Amino acid sequence: MAEKSSIFDMIGPVMIGPSSSHTAGVVRIASAAIRILGSLPTHATITFYNSFARTYEGHGSDRAIVAGLLGMATDDKRIREAFDHAAAAGLEYTFQSVGNASTMHPNTIRLQLRDERTGHGVEVIGQSRGGGVIRIVEVDGFPSDFSASLHTLIVDADDRTGSIAFIASVIAHDDCNIATMFVSRKGKNDAARQFIEIDSGIKDITLAYLRQLSWVHRVIYIPNIE
Repeated sequence: MAEKSSIFDMIGPVMIGPSSSHTAGVVRIASAAIRILGSLPTHATITFYNSFARTYEGHGSDRAIVAGLLGMATDDKRIREAFDHAAAAGLEYTFQSVGNASTMHPNTIRLQLRDERTGHGVEVIGQSRGGGVIRIVEVDGFPSDFSASLHTLIVDADDRTGSIAFIASVIAHDDCNIATMFVSRKGKNDAARQFIEIDSGIKDITLAYLRQLSWVHRVIYIPNIE
């Protein structure tokens, strides 16, 4: 007798699961979030909104998001056993669902992550747009708009005259072309965050230079996510 297939059998060369929105996109949202955190989390609160809130269990988005938080890729066959791997890794997670958030995209996930080993935490809101495409639309309360399909630089800096142009100039001298830039700030002359997508990777020495600037508080570099 032929072995029965589950919804987590391979579909195509680069995805495991029933649909790219519910698996590949979900894994990529988690992949972006752990790169922003800078490590694998020990605790996660995962909130599914709207369509995801109604379908995340049946379509396997719950396993996909946990797999992504463990650092798995979209084509990793271990996704189907993600809960078991999470238990072995010591990842504690909680699922929540909000079925009627009218201001949010139908396939939205909020991740509240914490790594007790480092004391670091992050809150990320991502959207799965279909075909494995994602948008990260908020990081720690700062609105954003990047896909993580390009190399991404996140810069926390003082909101000061010329700061955006200066950072763009530094990147240009590294022969990196800026594809998109999204800047958000708490208020005039307050904390600001720049989300910069670039076409190629950035050199370690350039990152080190940016990090040593007195008015730059944090630099996060996310290589493109497959």
